[in-house]
Amino acid sequence: MPMFQRKTAPSASELRRERHALLSIREDRLRDLGGLTFEMYRRDQFNEALVVERCAELVAIEARISEIDALVSGLGLRRRRRAICACGAPLLVGARFCPSCGRPLDDDDAEEVA
Repeated sequence: MPMFQRKTAPSASELRRERHALLSIREDRLRDLGGLTFEMYRRDQFNEALVVERCAELVAIEARISEIDALVSGLGLRRRRRAICACGAPLLVGARFCPSCGRPLDDDDAEEVA
């Protein structure tokens, strides 16, 4: 048995779940940072190091969200691809006619764009 086993890459749904959780955490931390800053100002006891620490946490969360976005888009893990009509207009998922030129759409008519 090898000493170091390679972990499998997370699935797209796992990445989306993690991203959703991180967005929720980020919103809570932003709200907390605003309240903390207000209370420190109100009590005239501003602690710059504490604010910098909380901002660093937010930056780390933002970095992970960006990393997940890059993984999802870079590895082709998106659920839907954009389809383009022959006239160049983007097509909606499930559309039967082009919203721009009105041309009827078949699956063969829409070219997939990565």
